[in-house]
Amino acid sequence: MESGAVDAPVPAEKVDETYKRLRIQTFLAATFGYALYYVCRLSMGVMKQPLIDAGLLSATQLGIIGACMYWAYAVAKFLSGFLADSANIKRFMAAGLCLSVAMNFTMGILGVEAMNGHMANTALFIAFAVCWAINGCAQSMGAPPAIISLSRWFPLRIRGTFYGFFSSSHNIGEGLSFVFVSALVAAFGWRWGFFGAALAGVLGVLIIVFFLHNSTESKGLPPIETLAGEPKSKAVSPAEKQAETRRMQAAVIKNPGVWILALSSAFMYMSRYAINEWGIIFLQEAHGYSITEAGTIVGVNPIFGVVGTVLSGWLSDKVFKGDRKYPALAAGILEAIALALFLFGGGQKWIVYLSMILFGIAIGVLICFVGGLMAIDLVPRQATGAALGIVGLASYAAAGLQNVITGVLLDNNIVDGVHDFTYVSWFWLGAAVISFLLPILNWKRKQQVID
Repeated sequence: MESGAVDAPVPAEKVDETYKRLRIQTFLAATFGYALYYVCRLSMGVMKQPLIDAGLLSATQLGIIGACMYWAYAVAKFLSGFLADSANIKRFMAAGLCLSVAMNFTMGILGVEAMNGHMANTALFIAFAVCWAINGCAQSMGAPPAIISLSRWFPLRIRGTFYGFFSSSHNIGEGLSFVFVSALVAAFGWRWGFFGAALAGVLGVLIIVFFLHNSTESKGLPPIETLAGEPKSKAVSPAEKQAETRRMQAAVIKNPGVWILALSSAFMYMSRYAINEWGIIFLQEAHGYSITEAGTIVGVNPIFGVVGTVLSGWLSDKVFKGDRKYPALAAGILEAIALALFLFGGGQKWIVYLSMILFGIAIGVLICFVGGLMAIDLVPRQATGAALGIVGLASYAAAGLQNVITGVLLDNNIVDGVHDFTYVSWFWLGAAVISFLLPILNWKRKQQVID
């Protein structure tokens, strides 16, 4: 686990104070560092309309570019999870964000060249697709080390609480993307959307480098089990542990309940990223909002997503005694209602704001339940990584597919020079409905037992 320099042992009388101080630093660095990862991930969603208006890219091309990122992310996240387990998490997480910053900055430079007539549109499309795919690989290096930092620094009795707060990091990042990047684009032009995201990423790198700590041992402290008073795991050989893990993972892959939840999460991610990637251009073209207004409206969604994310685990544990199915179904129905209001509610400002408030709360709950906890509940603890891997791969593959389908539908339905969102809207809403119906198939399914 250790990699890099290890600090001198901390004097016994200062262990508790030092541990608590470095623990909170690590938690805040992981949370805000990952939030700034998201700014570098979602910058393209703000710039779709300006890129189309400039005649540089079509909706189909933008959809393909977005899909390249999510597909690369889905595959790379598998590898990153395995690599991060044995890496210095500070260096690993900082390196990924550095690469993401570089891709955003490069795309800003390419945009300048294209606007100056030094780059053909086809060449810009190919270059953007390659850069955004590389960005997807870089983005996969954010969540694994951040989550590993919680396991290395927090005792089991409070880890769930802090994980709930950490889970709000993507909401913070989404909100910053929509509001901050939209304001930059409105003030200085679309190229500054990439440059602004890159600057936000640089801030994230600095936070990670100075405040994220690899492990308690790396800072001269005892192991986390000793600090937390937890029993140490029974010693087994690496070969035995690996063989048992593989056996568990093979059984989980054959579990139909996990695949049902993976499909449910896939459709939920279609509707989630439909709003994240295309919500701003929908408000601009369908209802005439400015880019700043549209960015602010969509930015409300992740802010209220924090409420759903933080409260979801507590709600299911305390109110429903660990039964996720009822709050998940309620959240799925709420998401569909929110989407219907957003897409078919007429576009009045109070309606679209209300729809984004409801959508954010619902998605916050669904990401926790359908996107993770319900799959974990179905499998043995030793195989949770395999279940999450299946759900994650399906989710981001679907997010990429949604981008392509949306782009093609928009380019094939143009009325008076403006995209007609009718078919796209039904596609997004249909995905949300299918998402909350699928988990009903699992209502009587029990946790998998592997002999």
